[in-house]
Amino acid sequence: MDRVKLGLSGIEVSRICLGCMSFGKAGTMHDWTLDSAQSAEMVGRALDLGINFFDTANVYSAGTSEEYLGAALKSVPRDKVVIGTKVYFNEGALSREAISREIEGSLRRLGTDYIDLYIIHRYDYETPIAETMEALHKLVESGKVRALGASAMYGYQFYEMQNVARENGWTPFSTMQNHYNLLYREDERELIPICERTNVSRTPYSPLAAGRLSRKEWTTNTKRSQTDKIAVGKYDTTEEQDKTIVQRVFELSEKYDVTMTQIALAWHFAKGVAAPIIGATKNEYLADAAAAVDLKLTREDVDYLEELYVPHKIMGAVTKNPVWNSVLNK
Repeated sequence: MDRVKLGLSGIEVSRICLGCMSFGKAGTMHDWTLDSAQSAEMVGRALDLGINFFDTANVYSAGTSEEYLGAALKSVPRDKVVIGTKVYFNEGALSREAISREIEGSLRRLGTDYIDLYIIHRYDYETPIAETMEALHKLVESGKVRALGASAMYGYQFYEMQNVARENGWTPFSTMQNHYNLLYREDERELIPICERTNVSRTPYSPLAAGRLSRKEWTTNTKRSQTDKIAVGKYDTTEEQDKTIVQRVFELSEKYDVTMTQIALAWHFAKGVAAPIIGATKNEYLADAAAAVDLKLTREDVDYLEELYVPHKIMGAVTKNPVWNSVLNK
């Protein structure tokens, strides 16, 4: 599989990232997660496909996602894989104390001496930016972290954090993991242009809108579809207007004789995305996603897919309203 560098970090990753929110002890976060053996099988399949990039977080399934991923990679030479994990949804959020504490927990659970990409999971309104950026920089200086990334936030917040880092000679962010797909494109207004102008690579989460861009039917009878309340909150309130876009994904899949997943992901590559994060729970889903790397859409195809989009309410960036945060930002 083709590789791409993450920002200016020099780290090379596969064009598909395996998202590990689907790994972990069932019931600790979701009911549909893969157990340790199933997680190891999924990691093995990813490696066979040429995928070397794995994304998890300290809070996924109460830390068991990190544990399962670490166990699955234990026999793989450490320099052959790129591991990303996150910090924020923990006590102290992005305070100096919290970052220093949480990195040690992640290293222990992953069974590694360093994290390739350490990502702040959201923006912290309570901690001064300088405190956060200095604490992250010290992790890079210590060798515990190779590069830094950020996740969903407002454009002005990301820009300000980058400026604070550069003004103080600290390590800036190399990646942005934002909420982005054909059904949710709000970051095209500010955040994505900022990333493009500052050489920040994009590794979006939910690139298939929790499967809604992978099938003609909006929902299915799978355990995940029936229990994933986060996905319901993100997408089902705009079902009627977004179904028309799903239909166009289907039409192009018929035109090119490929799956809808491949069309939806090929759109990401056409938009300059470095590596969309795929949270597959079955081997065939991962192989399907990997095939999208070689599919090239025309400018006309991209325009056709985008034509019917209408503005959506923000889904991803945290606000100071705790109700929105608890429902929309996991």
